[in-house]
Amino acid sequence: MYVVEAIHIQQQYNRWMNEHLFKLCDQLPDHKRKKPMGAYFSSVHRTLNHILLVDRLWLGRFQQVAVPFVGLDQELYSDYEQLKSGRRETDEALQHYLAGLGNEDMERTLTFTSAITHKEHTFLLGDCLLHMFHHQTHHRGQATTLLSQLGIDIGNTDLLWMPGIEQRAQTPR
Repeated sequence: MYVVEAIHIQQQYNRWMNEHLFKLCDQLPDHKRKKPMGAYFSSVHRTLNHILLVDRLWLGRFQQVAVPFVGLDQELYSDYEQLKSGRRETDEALQHYLAGLGNEDMERTLTFTSAITHKEHTFLLGDCLLHMFHHQTHHRGQATTLLSQLGIDIGNTDLLWMPGIEQRAQTPR
């Protein structure tokens, strides 16, 4: 069912968008990034923390390494530069993990205890990867809305405008 190449495109897109999002956040003073704005995770900063926390939880599950956490709203980093560095490190680790996967790996099962239901669940690895990337996209959408409200022009965030994606159509298969 899965084509691992599509998962790799999702990873590339998410890394590109994470870099883009942090470049936009660089334009703001810290107090604006941390300003409570009524969003689910309150502020841009806390939303970015949540995305990073959950990515690390998923990566830990994929690698069968426990990642301790207090709650899904836990602030990993109050310092923006540390948050940005942690985001880059985690994106690098995800890319490295995915580089070792083939199509057959997408059909493997992954069993874990959910932080939401507190019960054990089993899913296909490919479904878990898709969920993780969709989770990122969902919350990055919240962060871009907050940035827009703070006067930041988000620009185009569509996958088709990611550098290099158009060349795929021109590359012989």
